[in-house]
Amino acid sequence: MADPTERSFSGPSEDIMRATYRALREHGYADLTVQRIADEYGKSTAAIHYHYDTKEELLAAFLDYLLEQFVTSIREVETTDPEERLTVLLDTLLVEPEDNLDLLIAILEMRSQAPYKEAFRDRFEQNDEYIRYMLKAVINHGIDEGVFDDVDADHVARALMTIVDGARTRAVVLDETTALETARQTATEYADAMLR
Repeated sequence: MADPTERSFSGPSEDIMRATYRALREHGYADLTVQRIADEYGKSTAAIHYHYDTKEELLAAFLDYLLEQFVTSIREVETTDPEERLTVLLDTLLVEPEDNLDLLIAILEMRSQAPYKEAFRDRFEQNDEYIRYMLKAVINHGIDEGVFDDVDADHVARALMTIVDGARTRAVVLDETTALETARQTATEYADAMLR
């Protein structure tokens, strides 16, 4: 599997990604404009268009940026213990988003455009595939170490992703403030039942 973090964001690209993050959190996807991103960036729209031809291209790059940030945070975890790594992955997917519900809303809006915007669809598929790959790698490592039962790691990873996706959708669409917390507990219970 190709590493999706081959693209590195630095300098102006990183600054534009951070501005996009702030603009999405403040305005959401529906009201996001290149001008609003430029306002957050502190430069003209021409400065953004120098790097990205269209808003869609910029947002596709932003999805790459989010995955890079996620992967970096997981790689910085020092433990190789499969149980601890699984805990960190699930916390990153289900606990940390509680502080960024406005960003979750914007991401769900972008997901709703994926059937119509190939660049979005490709990024969401790539992101999902990579996160499932990370979950499977942790589960397979735990199986190899004798920490987890011998299970179909792909099936368990897909089920965990279903829990994550469902909780994020409920948190946003139904404004269900406990959805992520409930899902985190459910993911732990499911993992315990399947892996031990």
